[in-house]
Amino acid sequence: MIFSGIPGIIGIKWNDGIKEGGGVGTLWYGGKIRTLISETDVQEAVFVNDGYILGVGEKRKLEAKFKGQITTYENLRGAVMYPGFVDSHLHMIGHGEKLLRLDLSEVTSVSELMEVLQRRLEELPKGSWLTGEGFNENLFPDKLVPNRHILDEVTTEYPVMLTRVCRHACVANSYALQLAGVDETVSNPPGGIIEKDSFGKPTGYLLDHAQDLIRAVMPESSFSDVEKALDISIHDMFKNGFVGGHTEDLNYYGDPLQTLACFYKLIDGRRIKFRANLLIHHEAFPQIIGRGKADENHAFIERGAIKIFADGALGGRTALLSEPYADDPSTNGVQIHKRESLEQIVKRARADGFPVAVHAIGDLALEQIIDVIEAFPPSNGKRDRLIHMQVARKDLLERLQKLPVVLDIQPRFVASDFPWVEERLGTERLTYSFAWKKLLAAGLRCAGGSDAPIEPVSPLLGIHAAVTRRKPEENHQGYQPEEKLTLFEALRLFTYGSAEAICKENERGLIAEGYVADFTVLEKDLFELEPDEWLGVAVEKTIVDNTTMYDRCLQ
Repeated sequence: MIFSGIPGIIGIKWNDGIKEGGGVGTLWYGGKIRTLISETDVQEAVFVNDGYILGVGEKRKLEAKFKGQITTYENLRGAVMYPGFVDSHLHMIGHGEKLLRLDLSEVTSVSELMEVLQRRLEELPKGSWLTGEGFNENLFPDKLVPNRHILDEVTTEYPVMLTRVCRHACVANSYALQLAGVDETVSNPPGGIIEKDSFGKPTGYLLDHAQDLIRAVMPESSFSDVEKALDISIHDMFKNGFVGGHTEDLNYYGDPLQTLACFYKLIDGRRIKFRANLLIHHEAFPQIIGRGKADENHAFIERGAIKIFADGALGGRTALLSEPYADDPSTNGVQIHKRESLEQIVKRARADGFPVAVHAIGDLALEQIIDVIEAFPPSNGKRDRLIHMQVARKDLLERLQKLPVVLDIQPRFVASDFPWVEERLGTERLTYSFAWKKLLAAGLRCAGGSDAPIEPVSPLLGIHAAVTRRKPEENHQGYQPEEKLTLFEALRLFTYGSAEAICKENERGLIAEGYVADFTVLEKDLFELEPDEWLGVAVEKTIVDNTTMYDRCLQ
């Protein structure tokens, strides 16, 4: 069928019923095929026709069975084929922005931060904003969050806004605060905190929805900038072995329909094939759903669940806990939505037949969304998604076992958040925190993602963190070693688990008959290497719909 272009992109059409390579029969051979049906299932060859796997097994048997249909032979040359990796939760445009912008995620002190900002300032034209992505005060020796006074030492002539690594907090200088009208008279907005000093003056540190006060006065990104960020993000994901991603971007760059148009323009099903599942922020939902069902049949872009934020993050102490923070008893976090508001959003999603995807890091946020899902479950055949779920409780896991949910976890958070998170939570709560093994042992469906740009997008880094529960450069048994996953379990997070998150496990996430021909080809077999060696393994090819979207030999 012919798919009409999105408003704002005039004259573009997508024929999703015709794909390049249609009718081409390809036999992949010459390497090892890790199907991930089981930990030990290894095959010799795969036959693909029209983008779907028709046979898996011995090369000679497939040649005999599909004689006359094989038009192309693809030699893996000793490499290892896995089901295509899919990141179950990230922000693709944000990932591209991080690749393009000033990255502060590796800065390890306030003095280094000031030096980096000063160098960038020398490159900026007058009237520009000085912005940076991903500072993390937990890497600083004194763990000091930079404030407006520190940024004012860099400049008072340019507005400055730096985003914390979690993206649930930012810091602004006095000029930016002045432009936003944030002073001692301004109260906390709903779902946000304006940090103030002992004199009642803003420190420049703004958490969760309070960040919107600064963003409201910043220049909007042009859609050429958004398109450029998305384009570089897609190609970087191909380079990392991803055939797709479940991404949430539609509510942060002005008109959600224009952002959506960027996805359709780039992922055209010919030049670029990438399986994008688009989570829809609840505030953008009316506009996106207003488009009707025109985009439901696109071969590579799917409308996903309705995204809701129930709380913030542990780093800024805005994740909503049932008990106060161990290192700051004055707070137990931030509740983004009251119960009534949360119910209304979920009921609206149900009325239009959508599942929800809820950001819930703290156990109280988790409890509140479980309450709502129990009262308003998704329609048959659909699953809700609970994103991050870093702090839980035994009673909550028991309730989750009875619900049609998938847990979107980010294994890399273990490597990034420990050991400082122990100070936030205290030892007692750690038993059910970042407890990936307990989730799987309880029979809960889990999908694996990066939350890029919060964490590096690399799936091998995520798999490494799931198995070792430490940073690559660290030399210990891992944080909470009883929660380590096996390599097979970790790989399934980024393949079969991501398919389960969108109810596609019968056609994606394995190398088996009837499944789509999406493959990630690595130069070596991870099962034959030590975990720290995985990070040096190159992606040889990324294949979507039997089309090679990345080939290391051609780079």
